[in-house]
Amino acid sequence: MSDILAELEARRAAARAGGGEKRIAAQHAKGKLTARERIELLMDEGSFEEFDMFVKHRTTDFGMGENRPDGDGVVTGWGTINGRMAYVFSQDFTVFGGSLSETHAQKICKIMDMAMQNGAPVIGLNDSGGARIQEGVASLAGYADVFQRNIMASGVVPQISVIMGPCAGGAVYSPAMTDFIFMVKDSSYMFVTGPDVVKTVTNEVITAEELGGASTHTKKSSVADGAFENDVEAIAEIRRLFDFLPLNNREKAPVRPFFDSPERVEHSLDTLIPKNPNQPYDMKELILKVADEGDFYEIQGDFAANIITGFIRLEGQTIGVVGNQPMVLAGVLDIDSSRKAARFVRFCDAFEIPILTFVDVPGFLPGTAQEYGGVIKHGAKLLFAYGEATVPKVTVITRKAYGGAYDVMASKHLRGDFNYAWPTAQIAVMGAKGATEILYRAELDDPEKIAARTAEYETNFANPFRAAERGFIDEVIMPHSTRRRVSRAFASLRTKQLSNPWKKHDNIPL
Repeated sequence: MSDILAELEARRAAARAGGGEKRIAAQHAKGKLTARERIELLMDEGSFEEFDMFVKHRTTDFGMGENRPDGDGVVTGWGTINGRMAYVFSQDFTVFGGSLSETHAQKICKIMDMAMQNGAPVIGLNDSGGARIQEGVASLAGYADVFQRNIMASGVVPQISVIMGPCAGGAVYSPAMTDFIFMVKDSSYMFVTGPDVVKTVTNEVITAEELGGASTHTKKSSVADGAFENDVEAIAEIRRLFDFLPLNNREKAPVRPFFDSPERVEHSLDTLIPKNPNQPYDMKELILKVADEGDFYEIQGDFAANIITGFIRLEGQTIGVVGNQPMVLAGVLDIDSSRKAARFVRFCDAFEIPILTFVDVPGFLPGTAQEYGGVIKHGAKLLFAYGEATVPKVTVITRKAYGGAYDVMASKHLRGDFNYAWPTAQIAVMGAKGATEILYRAELDDPEKIAARTAEYETNFANPFRAAERGFIDEVIMPHSTRRRVSRAFASLRTKQLSNPWKKHDNIPL
């Protein structure tokens, strides 16, 4: 019996060694952790249960039959993160460069199937050179099997991808279908075709970092939601994000202990809005002062910074926050900000996370670049996302809410539950100057008359009371009481029940 136990331990040790000491040392030399080290950091100590440790690939072409390492380049299993269950796969770059084979894909599919069956999130730690060329179409079929599961799991269990090395070709499409993608600076990249192919086809000379590095995907393409300095920071932040999310679409997000009174007032908010309506202020200050303990997890902070998205807690409960940022492009809505916010709102709605919206929007960005780029359809995505959402929705208009952008930003007309405005709110079709120039075009030659007309318009429309008269604003609130009013609003909505008409699925304007 002892011989058999010793053999098991020896086999386990061989499997844990992955591609061997030399390749592990090479991985460390690049500033990267191994697949197993990453899992150890991600999961609670001693909680990880591995599956398929002894699985080997089955191909014999190109001399592959002589090299069949245990695990086949991916570590899979389940464990807990702060006591809550999660499934994980971590690709092992020390084994065939983490390339995906038929059996490698089967291991990933198995834990994704279990995650769906048991209602727990899937976290993928990606570090792979792509499809295993020696296996040909079998590896491509493996990718498609994974893709199909990503699609079926979407909106059922949260899916998080962390790109911790190369991710090229077909490998990028699995992370692209997950809810969140994070990258590691200087050691990870994503692209459909690499620099060599780009040079051959288009004659462009570009580095892997410029083509698909963390900076490119967090600032330009919006493929990634965030980037971190190294593997350790990335995994710590994934653990933090995980705490905001429910395990699946039938469970609520976890309620955490909180030590911040819902009745707390912030008198500094009474002076947040500058007297000059064209002067910016930082919307993040408001978000931080409303949140429990000032804790805010921002999503896509480096992309389309004219809108802010992320998670806070109120009375220990997870809340998704969307806010216009006057510090960037005056908080205007454009193609990028509409797409960013629409995807975030749809995620929150899919997983029953209530949505808090802070509004200071002068309208949609004008110009040929926006119109040619399809701002109409992209803006409609955000409109559609808010209108479709059935979760509790609380909106606070702090300053400008002009034109169609007022409608789009979780207005009463899109089934907003509580719509508050600060006394500084200006809810109108457009700003006073533009409106006056249209209404009194014949008087443009007389500056004094125009000034008087502008002042008249401001008195009549540059305030929240016209909207409040019609019931489109539920209450005009004092800025310092925002946390208390918003907390009470969400508390009253915890038993909200609302459903959309039956349909196979909607047809969002993509």
